[in-house]
Amino acid sequence: MPTKNVGSKGQVVIPKRMREALGLKPGVEVTLELRNQEIVIKKPQVSGSYTEYFITTSCPKLKKRINIKELLNQEVEERNALH
Repeated sequence: MPTKNVGSKGQVVIPKRMREALGLKPGVEVTLELRNQEIVIKKPQVSGSYTEYFITTSCPKLKKRINIKELLNQEVEERNALH
């Protein structure tokens, strides 16, 4: 079991092989749970559309939620306007 140091801001780096095993990418939210003397880090369960979840959680620069259906409709309208 790997050990890690807690940084000055309370941060701990999750080892790469563990991040990859869970599919954790930069910006993905995780849940933290305190169990007795342990901190459990869990990948959140996706409810509803996985696409909507992915778009709103895995892009650190995204400042607000976007509506993927609206975005696709706008794209179709723009392409139709070209013809």
